Amino acid sequence: MTSPCASELPGAAPTTPPAQPEPDPAAPAGPPRSRAARLLRGPVGDPSWARPALIALLALTALLYLWQLGASGYANDFYAAAVQSGTFSWKAMFFGSLDGGNAITVDKPALFLWPMELSGRLFGFNSWSMLVPQALEGVAAVGLLAAAVRRVSGHAAGLAAGVILASTPVATVMFKFNNPDAMLVLLLTGASYAFVRALQTPTGTRWITLAGVLIGLGFITKMGQALLILPAFGLAYLWAAPATVGRRITDLLGATVAMVASAGWYVATVELWPAASRPYIGGSKNNSLLQLAFGYNGIGRLLGQNGGKDAVAGGLPSPSDPGFGGPTGLNRMFTGDFATEISWLLPAALLALVVGLWLTRRAPRTDLNRAALLLFGGSLLSTGLVFSFMKGTIHSYYTL
Repeated sequence: MTSPCASELPGAAPTTPPAQPEPDPAAPAGPPRSRAARLLRGPVGDPSWARPALIALLALTALLYLWQLGASGYANDFYAAAVQSGTFSWKAMFFGSLDGGNAITVDKPALFLWPMELSGRLFGFNSWSMLVPQALEGVAAVGLLAAAVRRVSGHAAGLAAGVILASTPVATVMFKFNNPDAMLVLLLTGASYAFVRALQTPTGTRWITLAGVLIGLGFITKMGQALLILPAFGLAYLWAAPATVGRRITDLLGATVAMVASAGWYVATVELWPAASRPYIGGSKNNSLLQLAFGYNGIGRLLGQNGGKDAVAGGLPSPSDPGFGGPTGLNRMFTGDFATEISWLLPAALLALVVGLWLTRRAPRTDLNRAALLLFGGSLLSTGLVFSFMKGTIHSYYTL
């Protein structure tokens, strides 16, 4: 027989049960979910509809972009020739050569071609193997935009943003095409997501550094167009980041170094490679990637070719510099092809920007809603103004 414990003896005082810790109201309810459950249902605490709705959005976006993908054939034959060359020549792939003999490159850096060329090496070169990576880049951009907006304004707003991007006419066309714009949009949307993350934490250094890396990769995708968002990004971080002034400035300098490094390695490699053993840099005047960046794809785009000398008064393109975009001015985004591809969104976006800034005028400096307005609204204004007044070659699909 076992002896009775003290609490069982007659007259013994009852023992007090050990104190239980108070439940943490911030702790998620229920046991943690497995990785598969988090993937399909989201983290504990998310609305039950949020993750399934996001998965449905991405699935429908993929269906929209992949449906009849081969209808456009090889899309832009100029870039398709470069993709084909890169499927059987690593040198052509690295430089973005237009031909397998590496005589001349296309008029952009080669980064945007690499996913298409790798796909062609794996599955053989054809229309589908070339364009599927472009469509998937579009799906990823929709997901990143939804994630960025969700962090500011909630799941419903994030899904709405994703739907708007996915269904915008210029997006439904260009994510089925082999131009650089699909890769550029993916990289800049990724940079936007990283900036939102940086604005949410006092230790956002790694996130803003990542944003700098992605913008730098955008430069070696479509050069100067990737830099049009920099004023808005810098202003948003300097104003709203939850850190000291010194830390904000240091973070921006670090992000700038990261941006230069992520673009500079490719530019330096091409520039230092002996000219006799590499293809001529297409679009440049002196076989230089730097001259291409600051000439044809830089000043030439802003002022017209030859530094604006070929652009006639008022910004109308001259016969030697067909700009495709019509007269310059604030109404450019609302006329011609621009009207059907993007201008249907602009009045609502501008009105939302003004109203949002007014409603958050008394908010604390670090208010995330106002920071997002500065980030996204500022990017819209800087890009839209450049597109409205640039005198060089501009296509309506740039508005993607």
